[in-house]
Amino acid sequence: MADLTGQSDRLIAEARHLRDDNRAGGRHRAGGAGRRAVGRGSAELRMRHWRRKLVAMIAAVFAILVAAGVAGMILDGIGFAGVMITALAIVVALVVLARFPKVSVPQRADLARTQDARQLVARTELWLEHQRPALPAPAVALVDQIGLQLDSLGMQLAHVDPAHPAAAETRKLVGEHLPEMVETWRRIPAGLRQEERAGATPEGQLVEGLGRISEEIDRVTRQLADGALDDLAIRTRFLEYRYGSGAGDSATDAPPRLENP
Repeated sequence: MADLTGQSDRLIAEARHLRDDNRAGGRHRAGGAGRRAVGRGSAELRMRHWRRKLVAMIAAVFAILVAAGVAGMILDGIGFAGVMITALAIVVALVVLARFPKVSVPQRADLARTQDARQLVARTELWLEHQRPALPAPAVALVDQIGLQLDSLGMQLAHVDPAHPAAAETRKLVGEHLPEMVETWRRIPAGLRQEERAGATPEGQLVEGLGRISEEIDRVTRQLADGALDDLAIRTRFLEYRYGSGAGDSATDAPPRLENP
């Protein structure tokens, strides 16, 4: 059973390594097997997915070992064949759980139906992560930039009322305009994407559109941050009024010291 325990520990360690790899955003592997996270939101969704998988793996290994132990007590030992069957069951369970279920990638229609603006940001990042391999290099650079902007936007939305106009604007911009632009470009046949029409190519129009969306995301983020900046300025002025400008004022305002006669 020592070999069996060592093998199961090794497989669990490999599962943890896969989880950590996905937590970091994954690697670019030959054949496109791995994907780098577009932003922190998609990385967190992947991390939660791998946490659930790891818990399922540990539970499966524990259940198999318990079943083998119970069978050993009933049968007065399971023998070499039983140990091999147990090891095989652990390997099969870990392989299956490592591959399935896969991360659920939202569809474009799902993005449009997402009402929570902060959740929409994370799901859009995950959707963009799976669109990026099909995009041209200039668009990929913009998608990476948009991912960073969406991270900042998500942090601002954490403190915003869902009924705030900026939240509704975010749902429109991130949940509709951005994915519609990418999907429209992907529907164009590959041979026509470089063909100039009306003074512009589809690839150039995609890059231009993504640039405008990036600018608009930045504008919405700044709009939301203005409230926090105003609050900070008000609090700073209040503290200056309440406590003075510093230690020098305290020394000036201190009552005179009485000298001994």
